[in-house]
Amino acid sequence: MEFKEVVKARYSCRSYIDRQVSEEALKAILEAGRLAPTAKNLQEHHVYVLQSEEALAKVDAWSHCRFGAPTVLAVTYDKNNVYTYPGSSRQSGIEDAAIVATHMMLAAKDEGVDSCWLNAVHMDELHEALGLPENEDIVMLLDLGYASLEGLKPAWRHFERKPLSETVTFM
Repeated sequence: MEFKEVVKARYSCRSYIDRQVSEEALKAILEAGRLAPTAKNLQEHHVYVLQSEEALAKVDAWSHCRFGAPTVLAVTYDKNNVYTYPGSSRQSGIEDAAIVATHMMLAAKDEGVDSCWLNAVHMDELHEALGLPENEDIVMLLDLGYASLEGLKPAWRHFERKPLSETVTFM
């Protein structure tokens, strides 16, 4: 798919069929995340691929937004390996993990895999339930799977976009 088509075609899928993402597609998605830029090339992110019944049950216990996806990616960053920007008011971890997640979300669409970015999650509780390292924070979850086809379409607000004149200022 051309990049413009990928960006236009991607939407937040909220209903999946019971079919696992192919190993080839998952590898391509994870590779896109690996290639994402990070501040000072620190690559402070880590991606957990949650596919076992046990891991998915833990996601379900702390979020109502898995929507039956057979794979969930938990994107974290190492709090001890971040770049502190000039002025010392911000660090790179959250935004770098978000860039990684965005690359994977767009790569998923390019691979024919549907996704949904999740933040309606009790992150601290899920972190503990999964037994993740103390130095890592979960930034987001990414549902991955194949959309159930029965009447599935993007949410009604998906196509509502402000004009560029309201979101961009030339100076």
